[in-house]
Amino acid sequence: MNYKKGDIILGKVTGIESYGVFLSFENGYSGLIHISEISDSYINDINDIYKIGDEITAKILSVEENNHYKLSIKEMKKKSKKEKKIKETKTGFSTLSNKLNEWIEEYEYNNNKDI
Repeated sequence: MNYKKGDIILGKVTGIESYGVFLSFENGYSGLIHISEISDSYINDINDIYKIGDEITAKILSVEENNHYKLSIKEMKKKSKKEKKIKETKTGFSTLSNKLNEWIEEYEYNNNKDI
């Protein structure tokens, strides 16, 4: 199987360096997740996050020579955030507003029961 830019792969951690994590996946393919492609947050030590043998899902950023791939976890998360975006409806917050009095009465009833 040939992988291409944008594909999502599941790989196993085969090596950890200060600059990134090496993965191997199906049919002898391998890749690197550079430390800058792991998280938007600062990473002090990659070894605190991953261990040899861990399975990681990543997105292919580019294809290099000898079936070696540049991979990213961050890019995969960006896509999933876009997909999970909630669409605004015409009713907006009116549903919450309509139920608010009912919820307040229910809360007061439940909290005053034991007095």
